[in-house]
Amino acid sequence: MGFTFSLFLFLASFPVILAQEGTRATISIDGTIAVAVIDDNFICATLDWWPHDKCNYNQCPWGYSSVTNLDLSHPLLAKAIQAFRNLRIRIGGSLQDQVLYDVESLKAPCHPFRKMKGGLFGFSKGCLHMNRWDELNHLFSRTGAIVTFGLNALYGRHQIRKGVWGGAWDSSNACDFMNYTVLKGYKIDSWEYGNELSGSGVSASVSAELYGKDLIKLKSVVNNLYKNSDLKPSLVAPGGFFDKQWYAKLLQVTGSGIVNFVTHHVYNLGAGMDPNLVNKILDPHYLSKVSETFSNLSQTIQQNGPWASPWVGESGGAYNSGGRHVSDTFVNSFWYLDQLGMASRYNTKVYCRQTLVGGNYGLLNTTTLVPNPDYYSALLWHRLMGKGVLAVGSNASPFLRSYAHCSKGRAGITLLLINLSNQTDFIISVQNSMDMRLTVEENISGENSFMRGLKRSVSWVGNRASDEPMYREEYHLTAKDGYLQSPTMVLNGIPLELTEDENIPNLDPVRLDLNSPLYINPLSISFIVFPNFDAPACA
Repeated sequence: MGFTFSLFLFLASFPVILAQEGTRATISIDGTIAVAVIDDNFICATLDWWPHDKCNYNQCPWGYSSVTNLDLSHPLLAKAIQAFRNLRIRIGGSLQDQVLYDVESLKAPCHPFRKMKGGLFGFSKGCLHMNRWDELNHLFSRTGAIVTFGLNALYGRHQIRKGVWGGAWDSSNACDFMNYTVLKGYKIDSWEYGNELSGSGVSASVSAELYGKDLIKLKSVVNNLYKNSDLKPSLVAPGGFFDKQWYAKLLQVTGSGIVNFVTHHVYNLGAGMDPNLVNKILDPHYLSKVSETFSNLSQTIQQNGPWASPWVGESGGAYNSGGRHVSDTFVNSFWYLDQLGMASRYNTKVYCRQTLVGGNYGLLNTTTLVPNPDYYSALLWHRLMGKGVLAVGSNASPFLRSYAHCSKGRAGITLLLINLSNQTDFIISVQNSMDMRLTVEENISGENSFMRGLKRSVSWVGNRASDEPMYREEYHLTAKDGYLQSPTMVLNGIPLELTEDENIPNLDPVRLDLNSPLYINPLSISFIVFPNFDAPACA
């Protein structure tokens, strides 16, 4: 009864589809080989250091969401993290290189951040108390979070000219903090060094040569501190904006085995106050521009440090806290999911969203911690999209974006379709390119045209001899009441809202016969799971 009712709701919510002919498009998926591989815990979200009085554009959207003042006992926070089973959390941000740790080597008082003229980003240095670090680790432990911590890379340094910092890094405070963490038994998956100090930097920069020498030193510290541990944290760096020459030099200076993951930041939508944010998000040509950055970084790593892999260490779409009534609404998922798909194709192992909570771009509402639309987009990706990234071909217009992965934890593949068009309904035919090639080969043996046509028409099933029921699962995401900047996302016609018990709702698909037409509405996003798709790369 439950399935019939949800199917009725789903069909009732798509009257336009049933009433008119759509534009036909063919998606071809190659399941023979993975073109890239992501991490099992690809989805990541950040916790930042910004205090409540961090403001942009006459608004102060951070509230009490900082590493130092977020309400860690709020039940929705734990539930939101636990829904992922293992959510990767990166602690870092603009003020990271001004954070002191309240351990033995700290000779100064442990004060919070405060506004200060002439300070980096307009703030003084701040401090992390160890009792707060204990509380954070208690949250991480009970929710199964996987933690990356960004260390202060400017401690002991001084400004040698405007924006450029030199001198030796004083590692004492960081080392004592890391030692405290080890002695307490807190699990850190990776230590990151510095934030946005690469190239010309953001407010501050450090040369690649100095940075590289510091990383060699830090790797030695990590090896020593964890010499008796079965699990040794990875070292990730530099957590900045990609600068080809700087990144290449860093990898050359550090050499093999020092940096495990090369992190870069992506804010390709520009400033949060830009009135054209929505137009940018819905423009396929604009979205594709950033692929050049992914491609260049991938090539730089291959040429200078093939032992390392790329991460997106921070990405909020629009910088300066995100776009108000854009970054926290349905329309942002067009950008976000497209980014996840694009980054995956370039072998990006992890993608950290700015933020879990805080600013306008939080996955959770800054005040209530109720999930924003992108939270559900992230959760669906995490549950459906597996490690193997597959090649996809399409004859559709650029407004239909398509990405395919091996399904997570099960057989078959999952296809992500993003329809940026405001008027085109697509009727999708999905084909298995492996079976299409087989059909061509078999044709040589003199098969009649009827059989060839039949094989071609069902080739996308990919499992010709199976007696299993042939169905697919569909997750169609739309904006509530068709309003793109709605704070509520709709899944298969049902608004995604917390349950009566204040729990994260189930994200249930509709199951449809495999041979029924596959429709994608204008300005909608769909995950389509094909359990029977024959993909050797996913075996």
